[in-house]
Amino acid sequence: MEIEIITFGKIAEFIHKQQLDCSGIADTDGLKVMLEKAYPALANMKYKLALNRNIVQDNLPIQNLDSVAIMPPFSGG
Repeated sequence: MEIEIITFGKIAEFIHKQQLDCSGIADTDGLKVMLEKAYPALANMKYKLALNRNIVQDNLPIQNLDSVAIMPPFSGG
């Protein structure tokens, strides 16, 4: 299974891939575990995931060709 990865801010400095093979990953919790093992710097950061342009609040299933954004904390007004 392949997903599109979109990164922002400091996260984009160490995750350069735009496509990721997620064989064996069924949901966003599994994706977080895989990403934090592959990119240890991510494990020490606060970040949010967005699945297909929707912020992930709970564990959600991931399907082939989904788009996942990995975003550092942000604020605005």
